[in-house]
Amino acid sequence: MSLDLNQNDLSHVVSADRAHVWHHLSQHKPYETTDPRVFVEGKGMRLWDTNGREYLDAVSGGVWTVNVGYGRESIANAVRDQLVKLNYYAGAAGNVPAALFAERLIAKMPGMSRVYYSNSGSEANEKVYKMVRQIAHRQHGGRKWKILYRDRDYHGTTIGTLATSGQDQRAAQYGPYPDGFVRVPHCLEYRAQWDVENYGQRAADAIEEAILREGPDTVGAIVLEPITAGGGVIVPPEGYWPRVQEICRKYDILLHIDEVVCGLGRTGTWFGYQHYGIQPDFVTMAKGVASGYAAISCTVTTEAVFEMFKDVPEDTMSHFRDISTFGGCTAGPVAALENMRIIEDEGLLENTVAMGERVLANLRALQERHPVIGDVRGKGLFCGAELVADRTTKEPLDERRVQAVVADCLSQGVIIGATNRSLPGLNNTLCLSPALIATKDDIDRITDAIDTALTRVMT
Repeated sequence: MSLDLNQNDLSHVVSADRAHVWHHLSQHKPYETTDPRVFVEGKGMRLWDTNGREYLDAVSGGVWTVNVGYGRESIANAVRDQLVKLNYYAGAAGNVPAALFAERLIAKMPGMSRVYYSNSGSEANEKVYKMVRQIAHRQHGGRKWKILYRDRDYHGTTIGTLATSGQDQRAAQYGPYPDGFVRVPHCLEYRAQWDVENYGQRAADAIEEAILREGPDTVGAIVLEPITAGGGVIVPPEGYWPRVQEICRKYDILLHIDEVVCGLGRTGTWFGYQHYGIQPDFVTMAKGVASGYAAISCTVTTEAVFEMFKDVPEDTMSHFRDISTFGGCTAGPVAALENMRIIEDEGLLENTVAMGERVLANLRALQERHPVIGDVRGKGLFCGAELVADRTTKEPLDERRVQAVVADCLSQGVIIGATNRSLPGLNNTLCLSPALIATKDDIDRITDAIDTALTRVMT
């Protein structure tokens, strides 16, 4: 570590933070008597705070973002060089890194062809909703305007995207929401809603039931995470995704896959949907696109979707009348290009598969020793362990004890996550998303910390 983290030197930073910074997802009353944690430096999967304490980060920047790890000088240098050459011009015109990254990205996404740049996952998803609504007006006489979303999924923090939040605590107290967003059931078999053999197909059938209730001529799109993230790390059961694709095609419904968390390698493929052999109409992405080195998100569409926005060129209202001030200009795409190069050159997709298998194996071994672990699930380096008070009844472990496990791991110098302010009574899943560079030793240290924490908290 290159900095001298003497407390006397950085105490003013902590004071300034306490006095002026409004942190995300945080109750600030405790900061009146305790110091907020302020990080100073990161390298690989390690972080250091103002006290000089080292942490192993198992959540890639807190929200599953720093896929290639901290301290990548090649990304920082690429961004610096680009900003000196051209830092900005609005997205109504092109620039070199935006064009080149779009080309590289589309090469990883057969069947997709166009990239619309913006800044965050929320914004990328909002763009899709606007596209769907505009398509409804221009192609369907205003009828196919409704958008389906899934219980326990999450798509962003704007009012529009919160209208599609399947996490009631995320959306609470921000309504009323705009009309036309319809919830469908989740697909978590561990908390089964139907007693059937082919649970995946049955969960997908529930989507068709919702379509028929609403009227197929009113439904324009469905938005789904390939693997539910903050709602509990839910991998859809076998049979789910093929049936979803079939339903969408049957009723002429556009399929929007939200890859904000899963995209750019998190699950061991470039995109989570690519595990399932489906062909979406929209794919959105953000967090791992540039691993947090610059702000960037992408809304990717098929050519068929794109063509609907240039069908009547003489009509001044026939194009997508939207802008994102910083979308695609220019640090984001150049960081994304270097990020993608690193993933390819260092074989990080392959490492993600191998290390993901180790995480799941280690968690299942813990499940044998700790009755509090009710279910282990995940794909690649995106894994969860659901904690229960009773395995037979599946009663969720009290949220305070779940958070005590997270806090104990932190005291050991390992940062893990848990479902947080998402699902009333069901914020009980530990979440792991270490960087794609994770080693066997990193994985073992993470799960060893959980082992120790569970032993202490549950005694």
